Amino acid sequence: MNLQQYNFSENNFEQCIKCTVCTVYCPVIPVNPKYPGPKQAGPDGERFRLKASDYFDPSLKYCLNCKRCEVACPSGVRIGDIIQAARIKYNHERPKLRDRILANTDFMGNIATRVAPLVNLTLALQPVKLALDGMLAIDYRRTFPAYATRTFERWYKEELTEASQEAFAHHVSYFHGCYVNYNYPQLGKDLVTILNAIGYGVHLLDDEHCCGVALISNGLIDKARRQGTRNIASIRRSIEEEDRTVLATSSTCAFTLRDEYPHLLGIANTDVRDRIELATRFLYRLIEEQQIQLVFKPGYQKQVAYHTPCHMEKLGWAIYSIALLRMIPGVKCQMLPSNCCGIAGTYGFKRENYRSSQLIGEPLFQAIKQAAPDVVATDCETCKWQIEMSTKVKVMHPISILAEALDVEATRAKNQ
Repeated sequence: MNLQQYNFSENNFEQCIKCTVCTVYCPVIPVNPKYPGPKQAGPDGERFRLKASDYFDPSLKYCLNCKRCEVACPSGVRIGDIIQAARIKYNHERPKLRDRILANTDFMGNIATRVAPLVNLTLALQPVKLALDGMLAIDYRRTFPAYATRTFERWYKEELTEASQEAFAHHVSYFHGCYVNYNYPQLGKDLVTILNAIGYGVHLLDDEHCCGVALISNGLIDKARRQGTRNIASIRRSIEEEDRTVLATSSTCAFTLRDEYPHLLGIANTDVRDRIELATRFLYRLIEEQQIQLVFKPGYQKQVAYHTPCHMEKLGWAIYSIALLRMIPGVKCQMLPSNCCGIAGTYGFKRENYRSSQLIGEPLFQAIKQAAPDVVATDCETCKWQIEMSTKVKVMHPISILAEALDVEATRAKNQ
């Protein structure tokens, strides 16, 4: 048999046993009747699309790419990848101006941080929100994250410097991502504080760009591929030339670098994938292997409810963040029920998706209100925006809680 005459899927839809478990776990189906669901949009639809591209259904744009269908699938079918790959291959609709603005986080961040007080004030005004809704279809009910007046990279170069980090015995590189750089540099500072206290120098990559997740979801694939290629080349230099593991604090950045690059963008990363880690996982392993010790402030107390981001659930790494939080003597940490928050990056900013976004997140919002914690902890920045906007409860990254509770001097003394 000449197999070359057949058109086989690049993904593994053939393993689908049509059990519809993915459909049960999809957060979009209950709130948006326009979406056919992961089974039909993924494996079932792929069988038709391989015959003719005309079978592509534009309603695939309603997929959150949350990967919950893949987590639930008993056969290991990469359902989310099948859907996203179909959008990349068959959707020829040009991205709107709104989509380009939301997706180009480096470009917008560089501009906004230069005049951050003005931008933050302007974006909070109701008339401005209504104007953005009318002109760009960015929903007026959405709260924008504030921009920092000084980027993390600028802080690092002006106050920390590479030279100061070279003095440490051990070294890592930090893929800080757009959120830390433009919106919340404090998270990056918290990571540096912890790692320096345990004897690790923190270094910037020599050429970091946005991980590209927003570009992928908004159809700007060529730019996502260019940026991803440069990111992996920079990560490869860090690992191969400097022997530095690359840490991320964003679960979505880590997931994109490790899994979306090869599956959706065709960027090979097999040689470096296992050295791209989430910071909480890296710290937990050092503690578990008794390579470091952490000392905490006496009297520190906090009621924490942990929300597992969807991409964190796909990675299977939430246990490390939770375990770190439970190591802090004064922290009582409970896990919130598994539920997508609904924002899915830029998805929840779009007027046509806002209602679905909020309905998807409603069970989570109610669970948080019932738990009544001091703070919600999560490893995803857009989950933070969604939860804070929808519940008014403060959200902190586990790294920031760890840094807040850490006795820095005593930890440094323990790890000399």
